[in-house]
Amino acid sequence: MYSRVEFEVFPDGISNREPKQIVADRLAGSTESGQTVGAGSGSTAFLAVHSIARRVSAGELEQVTLVPTSIEIEMTIAALGLPVGDLFSVEPDWLFDGADEVDPDGNLIKGRGAALFREKLLFKATDDRRVLVDQSKYVERLGSKFAVPIEIVPSSLPVVLPELEDLGVVDSQIRTGSGKDGPVITELGNLIVDCRFDGIDDDMELRIKSITGVIESGLFQGYAPTLIEG
Repeated sequence: MYSRVEFEVFPDGISNREPKQIVADRLAGSTESGQTVGAGSGSTAFLAVHSIARRVSAGELEQVTLVPTSIEIEMTIAALGLPVGDLFSVEPDWLFDGADEVDPDGNLIKGRGAALFREKLLFKATDDRRVLVDQSKYVERLGSKFAVPIEIVPSSLPVVLPELEDLGVVDSQIRTGSGKDGPVITELGNLIVDCRFDGIDDDMELRIKSITGVIESGLFQGYAPTLIEG
């Protein structure tokens, strides 16, 4: 029999933990027995998974399945003894996730955790998207604080980067790891390139995705999420 793998997702602790815990408990409180819920990445989502697990342990919830957006949240769900779902077998009733930026129209930049591909899959899989934000996430224009992460097949870089420049990228940096030498490698074996644009149009997400060699971008435009403030 395999044992559950336990590890420390945030070895340096969670910043602003108290307000994040309030939001996490609110999300857990809205979870109903029998639901399938998409579980995002990031510290608040991590706390929400723990809050849901506590409700299950207390007998307040039954048969809650969580669909993860990253390997670390998948391992967390399994370590807490909760069922791990996948899109082949279940359809999420709703999802919770965080964001790096949100503009006045509810468009997002996500992907600082390099899990943007699986995050967007879940966004496509349900219409009930609950995004956890605080005041620091609000911007008048996407790209004001953070670059747009783009997941790219490594061998396609010579083709993709010039086409991104044609779309208005003024600076691009291959993301490097903090716990290893060299670039960050995604779960699919690709690179993350963080791109600064001179402007982001309403159709920029689709234009980026149309480039051969691009797997996904951290632009989430037109998904109309419900914003949950902490």
